[in-house]
Amino acid sequence: MPTKVVSATITNSGRTAMWERGGGYTNTGYATIIAGGKGEMKRATYIRRHGHLACGEHALIIVQVGDLVIYAAKADDVVSVYRIVGIEFDQITLDRTHYYFQGEWDVPPPEILEPAIEAASRKCRSYHCRSVYYAIEH
Repeated sequence: MPTKVVSATITNSGRTAMWERGGGYTNTGYATIIAGGKGEMKRATYIRRHGHLACGEHALIIVQVGDLVIYAAKADDVVSVYRIVGIEFDQITLDRTHYYFQGEWDVPPPEILEPAIEAASRKCRSYHCRSVYYAIEH
């Protein structure tokens, strides 16, 4: 099973989190959606409402082992689903960054993940997206 190493954010309280982000441009677009282990929406710790929002970071969501991360790209109609299989601190950078290792879904994702996958697909096509698509707002 292939793995992917991606940076995540450390909150002020020391928890590992990722941003729901993305949106569409004229010819391209991308999206990152975070879901629970069974495809459920997770509660956003912080939602950006001011500043530059178009195709940026919209909702900060605490992640843990077992959560799912869905990436979508408009240009090639590709949606990738990953499960977080480990979280490890990078001692070299000594900044507020964690790296998490994830295994790509090696079989077609179960039907229960369809709402999260659909949200990622819609978000990457939403022109200059400025809103949260798949998180519970506090």
